[in-house]
Amino acid sequence: MAEIKDPENTILMDLKDGQVVIELLPDIAPGHCERMKELARSGAYDNVCFHRVIDGFMAQTGDVQHGNMEKDFDLRMAGTGGSDLPNLKAEFSGIPHDRGTLGAARSQNPDSANSQFFINFNDNHFLNRQYTVYGRVIAGMEHVDAITRGEPPASPDRMISVKVAADV
Repeated sequence: MAEIKDPENTILMDLKDGQVVIELLPDIAPGHCERMKELARSGAYDNVCFHRVIDGFMAQTGDVQHGNMEKDFDLRMAGTGGSDLPNLKAEFSGIPHDRGTLGAARSQNPDSANSQFFINFNDNHFLNRQYTVYGRVIAGMEHVDAITRGEPPASPDRMISVKVAADV
């Protein structure tokens, strides 16, 4: 288990194979970190699928509008939605998109990130300063590596539960 230095800025994500511990970077991307905590605390991320998982690249999830297995689930729509909250302003930084970092998914508009995010399987430095980095996996990356691949996967894995460590 990872040493949790700041429980208020640590996310505990339960996947089928085990728990992933994510350290948020509020000094780098405060808006994105607050949004993730708000959605985690509301339960919005629970049971949301990984709808775009590309081997050697990243695993994308967080479509709270279309990706929840408990709601009317339509895999064709997964990845096209966000939350009811307003989109976020880009918070680009010099933090590189290294293996295990969390990046904000968005459309072509830099200020269109909302609830979706991705976890990098590899160092993806071509994304640097183009997508907001706002966290990093500090334990459980082997569980991220085990997520079923596909765009979308035929039988997608999901985030069973997403919590802020301070609340557990």
